[in-house]
Order: sequence, then C-alpha cells, then structure tokens
Amino acid sequence: MDKRAFLHACSAAALATLAPASGTAQTPAGSSTPGPLHTLTGTNSEGKPVMLTDYAGKVCLVSFFTAGCALCTNELRLMREFYTANRQRDFVLLGVNMDEKAADFMQYIELLKVSVPAEQRFPIAWRNAEGHKDSFGAISRRPTHFVLNRKHQQVLRREGNFLPTDWDDLWVSLA
Repeated sequence: MDKRAFLHACSAAALATLAPASGTAQTPAGSSTPGPLHTLTGTNSEGKPVMLTDYAGKVCLVSFFTAGCALCTNELRLMREFYTANRQRDFVLLGVNMDEKAADFMQYIELLKVSVPAEQRFPIAWRNAEGHKDSFGAISRRPTHFVLNRKHQQVLRREGNFLPTDWDDLWVSLA
C-alpha cells in the first residue's frame, strides 16, 4: 500500500470511529480561485519566533487546536504522520495552540517532549502569546485546519475532522 492509500485509509478509519462533523465551514481544495493570503507571526514555547514567512514556497497545513481536545489529539496524530512522511517535499505543518492559559500550553509542550519522537514534532505557536498576530480570523471550532498553497493563499479551510478527500487534495498539492 502506498503512502497516499495508507493515509486515506487512516483518515477513513478515524472518521468511522468519531461522530461526524456537522456545520463544517470549508473552502474546497482545488478551487480555481485561491482564497486569502495568510500571515502568522508568533512564538513557540521557548519564546523563539514562529513565522509563516519562514516557510515561503512550501505548502502549509496550519492547524488550530487546544490541548484538551480529543478530536484535536487524533487529528494531530494523523497530521504528524503526514508531516513526517512529506516534510522533505516542501511541506510544513504548523500548529497554533489556542489554550487560554500559558500553563496549559506549556504542559502540552512538555507532554509532547516525552511522548513524541523529535523527528515527528512540528512548530507550534501559542495564539494567546503577547505579540501573536495572524490573519486566520475567529476560530470557533477545534480543530480548524487551513491548507495554504506555496504562496500561502488559502486553498482549504476545514472545521473539525479532516476528510479523506482533504488528504488526497493535500497530497496532490505537493506534486
């Protein structure tokens, strides 16, 4: 089974075990007209800059989540697998943690350090950090994912579960 089929099967299995997402807002991938150009400037848990501009020319999957969200945890596990398999293909996964308290964000980061191998970790900014700025607007559902093309224009917005077709479109965008 190739990687694309594997990821498609993983996504379908994950969706089958979870309640279906309703009321998801989405921008169809593959749309002939890309959406808005996005920006993000923030800091990670060590206070180092996390900027979307550092990934110019790369397809970006930007995922907004909170640490205590079970759906987020499952989605990020699948996304981490995709990231690990494709980061050499001009792809980056950026996490944006939306926990209200810095202590919750830091506790999540510490948990990642002991439970996720270093090669599977991706940059994570804390949205509530002083000086954080992004153009993604209000996020009302967790997780919410944005796929950005190489110019960082939005080609997909998915609230809730990433769908199997989203994985397919993401894979194709890396070609």
